[in-house]
Amino acid sequence: MTISIDAAGREKLVERFGAFPRLPTPPGVERLKHAAVAIVVVDGEEADDPSLLLTRRSPNLRTHAAQWALPGGRCDAGETPAQAALRELQEEIALALAPEAVLGLLDDYVTRSGYVITPVVIWGGRVAGLVPNPGEVESIHRLPIAQIAAEDAAEFVSIPESDRPVIRLRIWRNTIHAPTAAVLYQFREALAGRVTRVAEMEQPVFAWR
Repeated sequence: MTISIDAAGREKLVERFGAFPRLPTPPGVERLKHAAVAIVVVDGEEADDPSLLLTRRSPNLRTHAAQWALPGGRCDAGETPAQAALRELQEEIALALAPEAVLGLLDDYVTRSGYVITPVVIWGGRVAGLVPNPGEVESIHRLPIAQIAAEDAAEFVSIPESDRPVIRLRIWRNTIHAPTAAVLYQFREALAGRVTRVAEMEQPVFAWR
């Protein structure tokens, strides 16, 4: 599916994600910490190259330091996932968007480290002036959607620690793992008109902590 960064492109995304058939809330979710991540559709570095905002986490963080990540974090008390995602965008990369920018939600993803993550699809459009919060983010990147949509972008491997397949995505000259890889994979599938579930896609062992 081709997306233009204009009103027509936004409407196409509303069609895909506004009524996405999310799975029911995972069992036992009340015992987990709730977090939200923002899948923000923006203009790319090149013309006609729609992209997603991706960050490289600060190397000084206590957990998951220097890893690729979508903007996001833990939901505050009383916050919806959409509210948390918008707040985290402003706190992490200085991007302020209105509630109307939220297009829809994907399936919750339960992590090995005790979180349930709700992915929030958001329209950013043509954005500028992004500034990384040095306490959380080392750098901000625009990931072309075409990269994760490529047929050979996704890879599934087996590990002895789990009977679930580990998913990873190739981006630039790097590899990104679940949970971010799982979330991006479901986004690309939904964008193509396919409802693909990712709850059983595994994280690599180093991300279990």
